[in-house]
Amino acid sequence: MIPMTAAHSPHSPADRPRPGLRERKKIKTRAAIRAAAYALVREQGYDATTVEQIAERAEVSPSTVFRYFPAKEDIVLTDEYGPLLLEELRARPADEPWTDSLRHVVRESLELSEREDPEALRLRARLGFQVPAVRSRYFESMTETGRLLRRALAERTGRDPESLEVRVGVMALIGGMMEVSMYWAEHGCEDRLPDLMERALDVMEDGPHLTNP
Repeated sequence: MIPMTAAHSPHSPADRPRPGLRERKKIKTRAAIRAAAYALVREQGYDATTVEQIAERAEVSPSTVFRYFPAKEDIVLTDEYGPLLLEELRARPADEPWTDSLRHVVRESLELSEREDPEALRLRARLGFQVPAVRSRYFESMTETGRLLRRALAERTGRDPESLEVRVGVMALIGGMMEVSMYWAEHGCEDRLPDLMERALDVMEDGPHLTNP
């Protein structure tokens, strides 16, 4: 539920080559399917929304929906986040501390999502908090994001991505990200998500400094 889409990332569009016609059509179709799903969920709720209804609203066939999204849960989540996070981390200066790179990329992506579609951002968070199937799929996708982050950390530091230290460190980060999304949704999405993520990264970097009551 921490979002970034294939069509939008912290890099300026001028920094990346323009997609070909076929890829642009794919991006447009995916966006239309997602927009239809979000609209229907807002109107009638997640459980009452079917893939057939989404296809009709998006003016595509159900088979086209499944060609882009294996399940309904995937439609309302942003499965492109992991690969683009890896891409953006690789683009950061090689001598920049890992934690600084991570803070920059995560904050930029969240602020961009806030500017472009804040309601979709809140809807995804609420669905992940309220709908068990969406939450389960979200946990699976974030586990895959963790594997990509292990590669990014290994490339930056020269460590083995399969080492215990890298695996535990990265998955602690992923767990923190997931908990931020749950906390945000639980509290009505009132605070700014980038600020909550900064607080979480502070805790992960410095420790929670908890004391006995």
